[in-house]
Amino acid sequence: MELTPQLHRIGNDTVAAYLVVTDDGITLIDAGLPGHWRDLDRELAAMGRSVADIRGIVLTHGDSDHVGFAERLRRDHGVPVFVHHADAARARGETSTKPGMGGMRIGPVLRFLGYSISKGGYRTHHLTEVHEICDGDVLDLPGAPRIIGLPGHSPGSIAVYVPAVSAVFVGDGLTTRHVLTGRRGPQPAPFTDDPEAATESLSRLEGLDVDWVLPGHGTPWHAGVPELLAAYEAARAA
Repeated sequence: MELTPQLHRIGNDTVAAYLVVTDDGITLIDAGLPGHWRDLDRELAAMGRSVADIRGIVLTHGDSDHVGFAERLRRDHGVPVFVHHADAARARGETSTKPGMGGMRIGPVLRFLGYSISKGGYRTHHLTEVHEICDGDVLDLPGAPRIIGLPGHSPGSIAVYVPAVSAVFVGDGLTTRHVLTGRRGPQPAPFTDDPEAATESLSRLEGLDVDWVLPGHGTPWHAGVPELLAAYEAARAA
């Protein structure tokens, strides 16, 4: 799905990954679920591009619904995969956590599970090799993505700020559609290791002047960072 000519989404409000498209190539933000490979192929073809144009993948964290097809791109096409050093072991499948899921509704849960299964969520291949990155790094990739640490959802969760496309990609730092309740709008994401730390980390987005805030789950946000953070706080207080 084209958001702008330089910014595309694959997947949907349930699970999403993003493409930053420049004349120098493409940076992929997250890799969704394994079955999103076909969505990636279709999106690239619609742009007249191919996998050969992808210069790197930046993972917002190491959970399986963001690792998706990353190993396939790395193994078969030599695309480097970047992840915060605190989530490198998670991206390799060496560690994981199982935080409480909190409240849920059966309908949204079943839709989330059904979609995940349909996109091969049961057969994720973890990374065998990653490039470790840190808060503050500016990567030598199309769009010059800058790394902003957002620990909380996982120790190595990050936001990826790309001024070239006026966007910040927040992974599971927050969600705009809760996959377990169906509730819409900015709010804390489920499956978060440390909810209080995740909320505190969002202050690091203050001052970013972007047109797009793009979560891993939920509708793209197009109304500014201050409005996003205000809506998030209102949801927490409700």
